Amino acid sequence: MTEIWPRVTVVVVTHFSAAVIRPCLAAAAKAARVIVVDNASGDDTREIARATIPSATVIANTVGVGYGNAANQGLAEADTEFVLLLNPDAVLAPDCVPLLVAAADRWPDAGVLAPALRSPEGEWEVSHDVGLFARPALGPRTDSEPEGDICAEYVSGAVMLIRRSVYQQVGGFDPAIFLYYEDDDFCMRVRQAGHALVRVAAAVASHLGGGSIPPTPEKRREKFFAMAWSRLHIEAKWRGRASAWRIGLPLLIRHGLKAAGYAVIDPGGKGLRDAARFRGTLAWLSGRPSR
Repeated sequence: MTEIWPRVTVVVVTHFSAAVIRPCLAAAAKAARVIVVDNASGDDTREIARATIPSATVIANTVGVGYGNAANQGLAEADTEFVLLLNPDAVLAPDCVPLLVAAADRWPDAGVLAPALRSPEGEWEVSHDVGLFARPALGPRTDSEPEGDICAEYVSGAVMLIRRSVYQQVGGFDPAIFLYYEDDDFCMRVRQAGHALVRVAAAVASHLGGGSIPPTPEKRREKFFAMAWSRLHIEAKWRGRASAWRIGLPLLIRHGLKAAGYAVIDPGGKGLRDAARFRGTLAWLSGRPSR
């Protein structure tokens, strides 16, 4: 299966990823090209990337442009048949990419293929589903892991093999989205263009989950603000602004009340989270951009 790797460019978007980037890149070193797009990390991320794969292309953004926009920079540089988008906190099993490419060869209508994701402890991670608008609004996910390969309406952007011809057809990630839900939107556009999304059961990658961004108060505020804004953005994009306002106004009230309630008893935890959600919701309703 060694002949498969020359067909693949790996793109990794980093941001303060020094703690996780080395094993991620080491597992992808056989690719035809490795492109690291760094979003203004203030740690040793870029130096570690260059030391791990000296031939890697490192694009050093002086300001953070968000995940999707940084991924677009890497996608635009690729010239191979496939591009593998890879989170810096994910580590590929040795046969993961060969199995994904072999599946792509079996199913030429598949525009995006994704592996089964596992935690570092080996527990499976829900990384596909029937689509954003069909997900349960509340409660934990209780999905069972599929036994074989399946078509899905969504696959996680944590590890995503994209047929470059499909990327060229549908375009990259929505530039308006700074963080979160950019992979949902991309998957919907791939399916809208008539291509399948396939989750390949035998292909496996380990995913730390949240390990690519330091859990500082500033980053937690950024995370929950972006989640709230981006959710309303794609609701409006795919279901209309009226639908986004119908869910946005109740969320604004809910997050505001919860932020006020937690301001005294848990200001740095749930209070910070809900205040950021309130601001993100208000920003979208006010017509302000995500960043």
